[in-house]
Amino acid sequence: MFIPLHDANTLKHIKVQWVTLALIALNVAIWLLTSLESEQAAQATTVALGYIPAIAFGHAVLAQGLEIVPEPLTYLTYAFVHTGFWHLASNMIFLWVFGDNVEDAMGHLRFLVFYFACAAAGAICHGLLGMTSEAPLVGASGAISGVIAAYVLLHPRVRVWVLVFFRVPLPLPAFVPLLLWIGQQFLMLAIAPDGDVSWGAHVGGILAGALLILVLRRSDVPLFDREIVTPRAVKSEVGSGPAIAAGTDGQTARRLRWGRGRQQY
Repeated sequence: MFIPLHDANTLKHIKVQWVTLALIALNVAIWLLTSLESEQAAQATTVALGYIPAIAFGHAVLAQGLEIVPEPLTYLTYAFVHTGFWHLASNMIFLWVFGDNVEDAMGHLRFLVFYFACAAAGAICHGLLGMTSEAPLVGASGAISGVIAAYVLLHPRVRVWVLVFFRVPLPLPAFVPLLLWIGQQFLMLAIAPDGDVSWGAHVGGILAGALLILVLRRSDVPLFDREIVTPRAVKSEVGSGPAIAAGTDGQTARRLRWGRGRQQY
């Protein structure tokens, strides 16, 4: 439907989105390692690290030699395995554009917990919809779906540049493309639950992300952009003369700035 390109949303609580960057690097590294393997070895890695509902629910067992990680860990490891470059690239673009601001709203450690919880929720939802399936679930889209749900609850009015239908670049308020994307996941789950794409994993991640952002965000971070928080990099130093004057004038400046152009935030 669309590809996100850039959002006009600066970091306010952290200097660098270390967890987001580390997750992207780890996903790319694992894809490179599996792509260098033979086709047979790559398939074995996909089966060993992927989430297989039939195995998770005790309806089947892995062949000897494929048990690389203990079974409960596949609820997480599947999110770091991708079947091809475009599968990887599409997930990492979404994480790059939206992950930094969700990490900013939570802090590094809580964002990491959030990401893993959304991945696990995606696997659980996928498994419950097909408990006897022996096809491995792979890809970060369950976790990314949680990031998207959190972002739209935090910053629905932020302007996001998106490539619509993979051709037309448009600047839109975040809630327009993201709510359409979220609605598509629920619709596709209803009409094509057995397709090649695991819509159930997406929906599980969305539900987890929407719930977890309510409890894991910082206490001073509001939902729906109800409050404009000045980035730390541009805050005036407390105690100086110019800072007091800037504080008085700054209230008027902020009202003027955010009146018509609030989506630029």
